[in-house]
Order: sequence, then structure tokens, then C-alpha cells
Amino acid sequence: MQRLATTVRLNRSVLQFDEAAQARLERYLAESASLLEGDPDPQEILSDLEQAVADQCSRRLRAGQTVVTLAELEPALEEIGSVQAPGPSVAAESPARSQARTLEQVSETAVVSGVCSGLGRYFGFNVTALRVFTVLLLLLSGGGVLLVYLALMLLMPYAPLPSGHPPLRWLPAKSRAFMEFLRTKFHLATG
Repeated sequence: MQRLATTVRLNRSVLQFDEAAQARLERYLAESASLLEGDPDPQEILSDLEQAVADQCSRRLRAGQTVVTLAELEPALEEIGSVQAPGPSVAAESPARSQARTLEQVSETAVVSGVCSGLGRYFGFNVTALRVFTVLLLLLSGGGVLLVYLALMLLMPYAPLPSGHPPLRWLPAKSRAFMEFLRTKFHLATG
């Protein structure tokens, strides 16, 4: 008896991989985990990496195909690339790392506009904790933080949307469109 496919859970996605693709995926994730040993939050990066692999493989599956093979996995891994080991030399060379230090609103993970997501990414804070802290400040300040949040919405530039990203949720999309309209109307240059 030969096992034809194995069901694999990658972050929030579940896919079936043939034996060769599963072995290659396990090697890739093990190599990535070993490169992230010095990182302060390797589990979050690995979860994002798993989701990226799942998204790339799902996008490459043909209609009616249910099992990921090496033919779909290899180009997906090639497009994602390898994880860069943390360190000062990598931060200077990697455009992704330098881009992560740009103070921008991040619409893809936004609840309202992406201010907390952008601040969390820029300062390295946990975004959920930052959102809870913002709500607590909102309640304790009698709404004064709302003015600061609105000013940040207007003044912080938006991070570019990655190509192939699913559409934004309703509120972040409307907030982004409205803020870009206000910036144009009042000739505010951001970015």
C-alpha cells in the first residue's frame, strides 16, 4: 500500500500534499525555523510563512486538482524565497526589513484604518495589545485619543497593497478611500 496524499495544516489553511511535496515542505519549514532561532518572535513569522505557502500553492492548483505536488510547491517556494537570518548585516541588505521600519498604515490587517497595525509593525509591538491599549486610552481619556487617532489616520501614509492580495474588508477600504480623498482635497502630501 502506498500513501498518495497527506493532509497538512498550514496556519489557517488545510491542504493535501503528495509525499515528495510534503518532504520538501518539511525541509523548507525546518530550514526557516533554524534561521529564525535568534528572532524575538519566530512563531509569528513561521505562521505567516506557512500561510504564504498555503496561499501560493492554492493559487497554483488547477481546477479539480486537490493534491499539491512538487510542480506547484517549488514555484511557490521560489516566489516566497528563503527566510533571512536576523542580524545587522541582513537588515542593511534586505529591502523587506528596511520597509518594515517605515511608519505607514497597514490596511491588509486593519480593523479601522491600519494605524495600530502600522504602529505595531514600526515599533515591534503586538498589534492586538496595542489595540486593547488604544481602546483603554479612549475610555480613560473621555475620547481625547480619538482626535490623535484621526490625526494619525490623516497624516500617516498607507503602505502599498501587495499584488494579488484579497480585497480589503469594508471599513479599512472605506477609511483608506476617504483619507486619500481628504489628502487630495487639502493638498496634504504624505509619503
